Amino acid sequence: MTKLLLTRHGHVEGIKPARFRGRAELALTPTGLGQAAALAKRIAAQWKPAAIYTSSLQRCVLTGAKIGEAVGVKASVLDGLVDLDYGAWQMRTHDEIRAEAPEAFRLWHVAPHLTRFPGGESLQDVMARTSDALRTVLARHRDQTVVMVGHDSVNRVLLMQLLDQPLAAYWKLAQDPCTLNEVDIDGDRIVVRRVNDTSHLDRA
Repeated sequence: MTKLLLTRHGHVEGIKPARFRGRAELALTPTGLGQAAALAKRIAAQWKPAAIYTSSLQRCVLTGAKIGEAVGVKASVLDGLVDLDYGAWQMRTHDEIRAEAPEAFRLWHVAPHLTRFPGGESLQDVMARTSDALRTVLARHRDQTVVMVGHDSVNRVLLMQLLDQPLAAYWKLAQDPCTLNEVDIDGDRIVVRRVNDTSHLDRA
């Protein structure tokens, strides 16, 4: 059985007020560094990961490095885990886009599976590359525990695949900073044991 520990990077600037952060390089805040340390401590206490894969963006690389230090495994970048490309909306605030393109903003929130960001990606694009990333991990690490450090949107799309849910269900899942999702994969059998667990952050 392969155990997948799917996590998200720690807190960064741009979460409040809400922005379309996407592929902008954003440093972990002091809060984010503390969250990453707490997540690393929890993973080290409960599991022995054979590998750690992260998005290429530094907020994930640093979160993965913290986990790697705690478990004695060097993290590697997996390109398919990079964040959603918001195109022309990147780093714009939600309020700005709501005022400038109200119908497109509304569509993203009521029918995310029908949205393509101007000059950017759709959720179908994210599903294609994250499914490739998942196949790569499962092929390399059969019967091992693997950590994957991604982003809010990336993790939601991965979880929808694992739960056999449509992309229209995007907004029904939450992925908080340094959350923990635990998934067991044994051949065709997939069991999602926890989603968006942040109990380790209560002690951060």
